[in-house]
Amino acid sequence: MRGPKRPIHAVATWVKRQPPKVKAFLAVVSGMAALVFLRFIVHDHDNLFVASEAVHSIGISLLIYKLMKEKTCAGLSLKSQELTAIFLAVRLYCSFVMEYDIHTLLDSATLGTTLWVIYMIRFNLKSSYMEDKDNFAIYYVVVPCALLALAVHPSTSHHILNRICWAFCVYLEAVSVLPQLHVMQNTKIVEPFTAHYVFALGVARFLSCAHWVLQVLDTRGRLLTALGFGLWPSMVLLSEIVQTFILADFCYYYVKSLVGGQLVLRLPSGVADLELDIENLNQMKSISRILDPDELDQEKRTEKSGGKEADREISGNGDGLLLAGSKGDKEIAS
Repeated sequence: MRGPKRPIHAVATWVKRQPPKVKAFLAVVSGMAALVFLRFIVHDHDNLFVASEAVHSIGISLLIYKLMKEKTCAGLSLKSQELTAIFLAVRLYCSFVMEYDIHTLLDSATLGTTLWVIYMIRFNLKSSYMEDKDNFAIYYVVVPCALLALAVHPSTSHHILNRICWAFCVYLEAVSVLPQLHVMQNTKIVEPFTAHYVFALGVARFLSCAHWVLQVLDTRGRLLTALGFGLWPSMVLLSEIVQTFILADFCYYYVKSLVGGQLVLRLPSGVADLELDIENLNQMKSISRILDPDELDQEKRTEKSGGKEADREISGNGDGLLLAGSKGDKEIAS
């Protein structure tokens, strides 16, 4: 089992040691290589957009599975789900009045499941909602997106309101994941199903971005003219690229954690805060079954055999867990 992983670990370690500029260059090169690969294996590039929405639906399905199986919404951002519902509802309206196709059906299904997730977080699983961590002010993104849509929108023959709404949903979609990333940055710990969901969003954003880039290349730039005049075509591409890069950093740590066989994804922090990490981990353990069954059995056996001894140690030392954690941290550092 360990043999095949060694080359991957070696590459991951080498990338980790590189300066930020080199990492950014490697990310760009990897993205370009993936685009070339998709261009040759996918003949109809419209299928990439359908695949993007399908992957998004898979991500939502993972959330539903998490909520139904674990009966907890710990680590999920309600505000991110609300932003997703807003741009999906606006896009669905535009799809009905401007064009009706398979994307309308996919958006309808995704909106329905997103509304169900919002309902579960707000009512059925409200006790496990980490509201103190989900403190991103959504008007910081909604208001700028609305103002930008008023200034830059398609110059087609549709009604001005519909064109502004379409631009608004494009801009809002690009930043809708920010509250979820904010929650994960606050907790520094991401449980598996939430990590799978955000990674699915990253894959969906990349496929959508690849769809637009390859379409522009195939039409030799004529697609930009078909989208309209002015800044709108450039803003569409920029929005797709922004979405991809917002999630690229998380996807890197997700793949790194997956390769390393880690069950719980731990995000890096500029300032080490062991006490905060322990508090967040204990909070998520109390409301979510994030440990393996073997670990839970071992934990129960330990509690039965040495529970009284542990109580005496903790009572004699006001903060035994944190001191043990600090000692372990020093040993690792040395």
